[in-house]
Amino acid sequence: MAKPDNRADNVEHLQQNIQNTQKNLHEAEEYLNEFSSEISDEERSQIEKKNQRREKSIEGFRREVKDEAHAQE
Repeated sequence: MAKPDNRADNVEHLQQNIQNTQKNLHEAEEYLNEFSSEISDEERSQIEKKNQRREKSIEGFRREVKDEAHAQE
């Protein structure tokens, strides 16, 4: 039997995802700042592209948090 859809903690999970993604983004930025002279242009480009995707993910998570909070009202 399928479990019922329990969305009570969705906002909590989304906020945790935001925090984790922000942490990864900041760590990657620190890495770029510290080792920029030692890494290849290709590696730098890959990290920058990944950070752009992380920023978009954070925006999406924030929209979902608003939607979930609104749905729980």
